[in-house]
Amino acid sequence: RRRFIAAAALIPTFAAAQPPEPREGRDWRRVSPPQPVETGAKIEVLEFFWYGCPHCQSFEPDLEAFRKRLPADVEYRRNPVAFDEARTPHSRIYYALEALGKTADLHSKVFVAIVTNRRPMLKPDEIADFMAANGIDRKQWLDAYNSFTVATRANRAAQVWRAYKIDGTPTVAVDGKFVTAPSMVGSREGAVAVLDHLIQRARAERKK
Repeated sequence: RRRFIAAAALIPTFAAAQPPEPREGRDWRRVSPPQPVETGAKIEVLEFFWYGCPHCQSFEPDLEAFRKRLPADVEYRRNPVAFDEARTPHSRIYYALEALGKTADLHSKVFVAIVTNRRPMLKPDEIADFMAANGIDRKQWLDAYNSFTVATRANRAAQVWRAYKIDGTPTVAVDGKFVTAPSMVGSREGAVAVLDHLIQRARAERKK
């Protein structure tokens, strides 16, 4: 009977055990200076990615599940990264897809083409061939890809990732104030848990 009582006394201790709180400087960092957000009253979650990044491709399913359960006060956005000018066409691909309303259909397929199938996707004709094979009118695609709007947004994207001091992808920022990444936390699942923590922190800071 004594053994039963002793074991029972330990149950609340085990039940109350919680994973350690994400630690600043290890699991996440502050953005200095904080950056403006484009989501108004909503907390911004901003994903920095590159279509040629295999880690970004691997992280996509985790982020897709994360997006499906976002609270009503959170808005998710993406910012493509091109660490050198030669890869700017990949940023333009993303914004052209957005302009045509085709991101949901083709975002993952572009990852497969570039990362899995090792297609460079850097020349406009090659990119247009791929889009035509995936149901987008070739002229419509080229008009969007070559548009002033898409060029401007790709240039702006470069300014944004530099302001956040992004040095690798995938990386995710929360409300212009915090940054985390699987490479910081040590796992994709852990990075998603840190995102949840940072959203709560951003929410609390906004209330202040």
